[in-house]
Amino acid sequence: MSQLAGFAKREDLRFFLRAICDAEYVHEPKLAPTQEMLDRYKKGPGDWAEYEREFLGLMEQRKIENSLSRSLFEIPAVMLCSEATAEHCHRRLVGEYLQRHWEGVTIRHL
Repeated sequence: MSQLAGFAKREDLRFFLRAICDAEYVHEPKLAPTQEMLDRYKKGPGDWAEYEREFLGLMEQRKIENSLSRSLFEIPAVMLCSEATAEHCHRRLVGEYLQRHWEGVTIRHL
């Protein structure tokens, strides 16, 4: 079961982003952990260090710095997360990974 609020689902986000700020919603599965990886972390003992190593390895394996279109980030982009802080957020890991591989990436946690 998702921990996201009912209005934070994909189609709702697409609608609200367009209606409120004329922004586009892009769903990019390459930036997500596998369900098995997520289940091991969320339903298992919850070892963040292990999850982080595994997810960083997955991004390296996927070579997201090469397979992801840099054009997605030519205008300011936001990666949404349901975590309360960036400390245990896979999107933080994505941002930091891209920052190491691409020039000009700035990360700001809101």
